[in-house]
Amino acid sequence: MAKKSVASLQTGSNRLTKAIKMVKSEKTGAYVFVESIMDPSKVSDFLNKK
Repeated sequence: MAKKSVASLQTGSNRLTKAIKMVKSEKTGAYVFVESIMDPSKVSDFLNKK
């Protein structure tokens, strides 16, 4: 994992976070970006998961 990015989003009464991480593909060896919008308390689990 080479790079991590986190941005905060706020929609109405819900507070959400968009997390982006770079993951190396096992098939091609190229890096791909994985994006997810989630609750701020789940960001560290998302970034630590391989």
